[in-house]
Amino acid sequence: MAARLRATGWRVGNVDVTVVCQEPRLMPYREAMRANLAGALGVSVDAVGVKATTTEGMGFEGRGEGVAAEAVCLLERDD
Repeated sequence: MAARLRATGWRVGNVDVTVVCQEPRLMPYREAMRANLAGALGVSVDAVGVKATTTEGMGFEGRGEGVAAEAVCLLERDD
């Protein structure tokens, strides 16, 4: 995906990801997740934010039936 963006004159500026799940605890994996996303997007690790949260037992995430993720990405035009 990042290569397709670059081919059209855009690049990833930064990305912020929030993972919503009750279990497992993701903090032990946070840095590895950041590094993997940075490599896939062609940006530095400093440009990737990964947060984890729970729904305090509510909804499908809280019941352990699934995981949700939200991501916001800043795209910048190459000049």
